[in-house]
Amino acid sequence: RAGAVIGTHSHVQTADERILPGGTAYITDVGMTGLKNSVLGVDREGALKRFLTRIPYRLTITDGETIINAVSIELKREDGKAKSIDRIFQVA
Repeated sequence: RAGAVIGTHSHVQTADERILPGGTAYITDVGMTGLKNSVLGVDREGALKRFLTRIPYRLTITDGETIINAVSIELKREDGKAKSIDRIFQVA
């Protein structure tokens, strides 16, 4: 019944986009939009320190190239089922 199911968890875009037999567009992980050389958009060193010590540490947003992960999905007007799904990956 859904026109699309778009997952995200690891923030790494998967290459498994497809239209399921019932007409639902699907991708396991759409990816992320954020800084390319970062940990989910924040400074790598700060994120690593926080993870290893388990001590709250203020994370800072870094500068640099940005990646944009997304999907473009076209649905049929008559029944809402997916007509196409395309991955988008851009460096800005």
